[in-house]
Amino acid sequence: MSSPARDEPVVGPRFEQFPRYWAELQGGLELRFDDVFLWNCRGDIWAMAPDGCTTVQLPGSPHVIGHNEDGDPDFAGHCALAHVASEGGNAFTAFVYPGSLPGHTFAVTSRGLVQTVNNIRPLAGGAGTPRMVLARAMLDAPGLDAALALLRSAPRAGAFHLTLAQAGDERLLSVEFTAQALSADRVEAARVHSNHLIHADTGRMSQIVTGSSGVRQRRGEALLDQAPQSEPQSRALGILWDAADQELPIYRTDPADSDVENTLASAVFRVGADKVEWAVYDATHEAARFEMRDRLVPVAT
Repeated sequence: MSSPARDEPVVGPRFEQFPRYWAELQGGLELRFDDVFLWNCRGDIWAMAPDGCTTVQLPGSPHVIGHNEDGDPDFAGHCALAHVASEGGNAFTAFVYPGSLPGHTFAVTSRGLVQTVNNIRPLAGGAGTPRMVLARAMLDAPGLDAALALLRSAPRAGAFHLTLAQAGDERLLSVEFTAQALSADRVEAARVHSNHLIHADTGRMSQIVTGSSGVRQRRGEALLDQAPQSEPQSRALGILWDAADQELPIYRTDPADSDVENTLASAVFRVGADKVEWAVYDATHEAARFEMRDRLVPVAT
């Protein structure tokens, strides 16, 4: 059988379910499609892709979610917050990387759904939909149940951890998925997640846990125990911005980081009964650079 022309990629069966996101991958970058597609599959085919992240999960009324977006230091200054309104889907605001589908970092949708994403490094993959396509599809879900149903029904190529919450829904969810398994926990007490599998159902699976990932998990849990009564947003930021371990801090700024990752932004979300309030920070111990009011707007300086 002859091979397809290199500039005419064949739509595989996994994209028959997600034609809109296939179209998004093909849009306007003026780059070879094969390169764009592989870039969006980097975590499915390479366990050590430079994506990390730490998430703080504080259930309550409202729920508070804190997230450090950790990525390749070369991306500093080249990422963006994008407000997207696409035909046939939900409007959303997301932190985006160059050349990457939105959805695999942190985002809030017009349905009040909040999603934050942590990298997982499993030692076994699968034949299925790329994890970044699944994360993008989650942003078009009407609610938490539909989002979980999507993940359960789709064949999965790679692995992610998701923190999910929605305005008006009492649940705060921690979801770990790989090609072989999916675990969805309702978060009832404060937790930290630092980009490796920790659920009872998935934590025994073969994976790479880097030194940074392990230290950030243990340090985050210790900090949760130290300040259980503090104001939730301050508590979340105190953990996200911690750098007490000089070699392997939670907030990472070293260009020679052992995982080749730096913290590119921090975000804190308050998910209540009828709204989501959130703020994005690009430096520690400074005022937010952006805040969500009616829409995401720059903070006056």
